[in-house]
Amino acid sequence: MSQIGQNLLGIPETNLPEEPEVDALFAAGTEAVDVAAQHPTSSLAWALLADEAYDGGHYVESYAYARVGYHRGLDALRKAGWRGQGPVLWTHEPNRGFLRSLYALGRAAAAIGETDEVERITSFLNDSDPNAKAAIEA
Repeated sequence: MSQIGQNLLGIPETNLPEEPEVDALFAAGTEAVDVAAQHPTSSLAWALLADEAYDGGHYVESYAYARVGYHRGLDALRKAGWRGQGPVLWTHEPNRGFLRSLYALGRAAAAIGETDEVERITSFLNDSDPNAKAAIEA
């Protein structure tokens, strides 16, 4: 029996709460910059801003947006009971904003040559959910 992707530490997963107001704004076609201004605690809004900046070749801006999303996600995780370790799974949709911010931070760090940060973020993403990177890149 394969144990890849199984929680071998026995630490329960952390699930972030839903953001129905944020989801409604995106469903209505609201731009990520406007969602971030209205809901600055939303990691998803910051992750999407990071993606837009990265796609435009603005790697420093992408890094900054991703860093905000990452820190907002850490705040939300702690509030949800996370104690610095344990799974944060992609399959729980509200976790995706944090995981996308984490991925975007690593990607932007690589683009600006911050190799220590790339290694740290890659480990953190894999420790959170070893399937997240592939899901984000799909």
